[in-house]
Amino acid sequence: MVSEQPQARDLSGPRAGYRVDTVAVDAAAAPDGTPVRLAGRVVLWRRMGGLIFGHIQDRSGRVQVSLSKTDLGAELIKEWSRSVKIGDFIGVAGAMYTTRRGERTVGIAELEVLNRTVRALPDKWQGLSNVEARYRRRYLDLLVNPESRARFQTRTRIISRIRRFLDDSSFLEVETPMLQEAASGAAARPFITRHNALGEDFYLRISPETFLKRVVVGAYDRVYELGRNFRNEGMDSSHLQEFTMLEWYAAYWDYRDNMAFVRELILAVLDDVLGTRSVTYEGTKIDFGADWPELDYRAEVARRTGIDLTVVRDLPTLRARVAELGLDVGDSPSYAGLVDLLYKKTVRPHLIQPCFLLHHPAELVPLARRSDDDPTVLDMFQVVVNGLEVVKAYSELIDPAEQRLRLEEQAELREAGDDETMMLEEDFIEAMEYGMPPMSGLGLGIDRFVALLTDAPTLRDVVLFPTMRGAHKDNQNEDVQGDVSLSGAEDQPAADVDSAAPTA
Repeated sequence: MVSEQPQARDLSGPRAGYRVDTVAVDAAAAPDGTPVRLAGRVVLWRRMGGLIFGHIQDRSGRVQVSLSKTDLGAELIKEWSRSVKIGDFIGVAGAMYTTRRGERTVGIAELEVLNRTVRALPDKWQGLSNVEARYRRRYLDLLVNPESRARFQTRTRIISRIRRFLDDSSFLEVETPMLQEAASGAAARPFITRHNALGEDFYLRISPETFLKRVVVGAYDRVYELGRNFRNEGMDSSHLQEFTMLEWYAAYWDYRDNMAFVRELILAVLDDVLGTRSVTYEGTKIDFGADWPELDYRAEVARRTGIDLTVVRDLPTLRARVAELGLDVGDSPSYAGLVDLLYKKTVRPHLIQPCFLLHHPAELVPLARRSDDDPTVLDMFQVVVNGLEVVKAYSELIDPAEQRLRLEEQAELREAGDDETMMLEEDFIEAMEYGMPPMSGLGLGIDRFVALLTDAPTLRDVVLFPTMRGAHKDNQNEDVQGDVSLSGAEDQPAADVDSAAPTA
């Protein structure tokens, strides 16, 4: 314990700042007698006779603090036992010591209230029983659930490792427009927004693909972008309208180069962030370290449904076969759309361990290169894990004449009622006409990847502030209960709280 007379200070309003020299986990690891000065939120505050024991939490974790009647006097210990509340921010200075129970503790010589909470914080076990409330008030979820904090820290480390891997492989990170004149790069419905200054409508991007390819035309051989995309479609546990996507393009690569590279990247992330190549997702062990088999798209559809896509090549015939077999897969106004539904309903749910799905029908992706060996399929692959598409990649189509024809076909489908088709971008075609090198591009869904690696049952668990219905409306039905302790210590027996007197 420190010998100087402890001081407690409260101001009339919030402090502008507080100078610290350590954080909670480092303080707890310091030798006895080490002077420390730190600040954080009070998450436990209990008087035990002539002592006050509390926990304060900062970005690194928690540390125990104590105040003693012997040092403060009876009146001051009484005042501060009542004055400090759960949720208040305090600054403390003192020296580290170890209690008789072995708890590393800051013996407070100086205490200052930095800001007070107005609302009572929720209890760890009872306070956020409504899942919607956890998503809408993520700040409370982060306060009371250490598993949520750990998940988002892991997300940050995953993204950091991905960036470092790409940077070390001579990729250049770039930024491309979120507001675009045409919705292209993926099959999805776009969001439309009004640009008041220009007096025009724009689309929130569904993919950065065509702009990243423009950058490659401009002599950057390897580029990537990690950012938000927006798709105005259904929302479920594996889909969000606003999501984070990584896309990269490498000149002179084909899709086989990307297959090897993305596997290497994923294993590097697992090794460096998790320390293992196996994860458990909702009770299923997924082994990324094992071989990733190569599966043929059309062969898998035939095996699961009996429909041979090498023979069934038009929409009416495909619809007839689906009806004949009694398959409940939904319908689409285009052949490509119905093939995609057929695959997603009958094949993808059975692909659990990591695999490469290859050689998709040529109608599915108008920006991908047809195979030289079989022009009815694409030089393309997906990485599928636990029934989720995590990666999509292909050798890029670089012939501007063929690209125009493919996008004109998309325009015809859109006029026929398929609102998920790509739009024709004249500026993109013009860029291609200046010459585009052979290349392969890849997209990796960050939210899905993080969910798989952190055992999150829904993508909303890995997005800090997911879009919610009626966020601006009255939230009284959401169950957020106030309580005296984030740790639930008031509901625990006193033996669970370190009440031993400080050692000398």
